[in-house]
Parts: sequence; C-alpha cells; structure tokens
Amino acid sequence: MDQIKIGKFISELRKEKNMTQEELASVLGISKNAVSKWERGICLMDMSLLKPLSIALGASINEILSGEHIKSEDFIDKSNETIIKLAELIDLKTMHYGIIGMALFFIILVFISMSKDESASSLVSLLCAYNGITYTTRYKIKKENTDLVAGILFIVATILNTIVFIIS
Repeated sequence: MDQIKIGKFISELRKEKNMTQEELASVLGISKNAVSKWERGICLMDMSLLKPLSIALGASINEILSGEHIKSEDFIDKSNETIIKLAELIDLKTMHYGIIGMALFFIILVFISMSKDESASSLVSLLCAYNGITYTTRYKIKKENTDLVAGILFIVATILNTIVFIIS
C-alpha cells in the first residue's frame, strides 16, 4: 500500500469537503496530529476508522486504500488488488512482531545457556534462519533490495554457524 498516495488522496478529499484536519479529526474522534500523519504518508489509519473515514470523505473504502478515485468498471479488479495489498501489509506487521519476539526469546536463551555453560551456537543458527526466511519473504512482498541482502546474509550466517557447530 502506498501510504503517501493514500495520504495525498485523503488530503484532497478533505479539502474538497472544505474540512480542516481538525474538523476531520473531530468527526472521527481522533487527534488532528493523526490526520496530519496520514496525509503526510507517515502512517495509515487504524482499520476501524476506514468506514467512518469513507463516510466523512464521501469515498469508498476501496478508493481510500487505493489512494484514487475508481471507475465503476475497474472497481472489482481494484478491490481484489486492495485486498491483496492489505493482506501483505498485515503479514509485514506480523513479521515485525515475530522478529521482536524471536530476538527476545533468543536473548533469554543466551542468558540461560551462559548460566549453564552451554554453547549458544544452535540458538544463533535458529535466530539467523528465522530472520533469513523473514527478510527474504519481505523482499518478495516489498521488493526492497535491503531485505534481500539481509535475508541472504542471515541464511549464509545460518549455514556457516551450523557447519561450525557440526565440526566442533
């Protein structure tokens, strides 16, 4: 989802309705800073606000999430595209939580292995494998080269660490 495009579209619709950010925020029961962040493309609105936002701006939810007016003949195709992009966005957020959770789990296991004088190399392999899969999956969704490079580096680290673990 193109947050900047969506933000510009929200701004355009709001201005067409002769509303200020503060007035729109009041209708939605949120702060004007939240509206400002949407319009600048910093973040997306909470999904629970989509219906009230679409009503306030006089646009469909699909149009808001697409960041543009949609012709009636293109509506079904655009709906399918929007649903896929929304699912990908949810997957990315889930991956972020997974990375944070895995990192915390890893830190706890390292402390446990240190207190018991155990090697943590298998834990490092586990963390690297998880992150390798996560970043290569993110690359498939977002097509950002940094995700691909990070994924490859984590996979290489997993392989090298596993070899060292087997040898020693």
